[in-house]
Amino acid sequence: MKYMMDGGNLEEIKYCNEFFPLDGVTTNPTLLSKEKTDFLQRIRDIRDIIGPDKMIHVQTVQKKAEDIVEEAKFLKKEMGANFFIKIPICEEGLKATKILKSMNIDVTMTAIFTPPQALIAAMAGAKWVAPYVNRLDNIVGEGTRVVAEIVEQFKMYNLDCKVLAASFKSVEQVHKCALAGCDAITVSADIFKAIISHSMTDATIQGFDADWHGQYGDRTFLG
Repeated sequence: MKYMMDGGNLEEIKYCNEFFPLDGVTTNPTLLSKEKTDFLQRIRDIRDIIGPDKMIHVQTVQKKAEDIVEEAKFLKKEMGANFFIKIPICEEGLKATKILKSMNIDVTMTAIFTPPQALIAAMAGAKWVAPYVNRLDNIVGEGTRVVAEIVEQFKMYNLDCKVLAASFKSVEQVHKCALAGCDAITVSADIFKAIISHSMTDATIQGFDADWHGQYGDRTFLG
């Protein structure tokens, strides 16, 4: 499973890129607007941080298919390789996806809430679909179950489309998506920290330190 960070804060992106096995960054208009800065320069800065070999998923702000295509072409030139234009699922979005597929510009179809939405997005040519886990849980929609059903559908029909689960509020949600065979998740820096955190781990590390210092003081293998 691939790990991506969902955000637009440069310090958080630098942190996650340094300490975690980060495969890329995803953004959306809400996340970029929170940064209160020039949006185009911000995604350029994100690309500079993660480099050309990691994925960057940038969401369109256009509504009509033709305009989405033009924006995708522009952003592709800006971002280079491993760029994915995020398009919310809708009629115009599906039309744009079919056009972009013919132009070899990769699409991540976002705002997915049902398996049928994911299936039709994949059939239109999307490379990734992004189901929203926690938003479904908030309406008793069982977000991780929806992710599992999407994964199963894609296997059933042997589709060249991957599942990028988004909208997480807990490590348990991440764990269940991993068990379902999800291809990737995108989470905040806080969720990354929570994934590796456990009180028993902290206690064990403290025990190692106490035992070592009790016997050897400040000595280490380096001297």
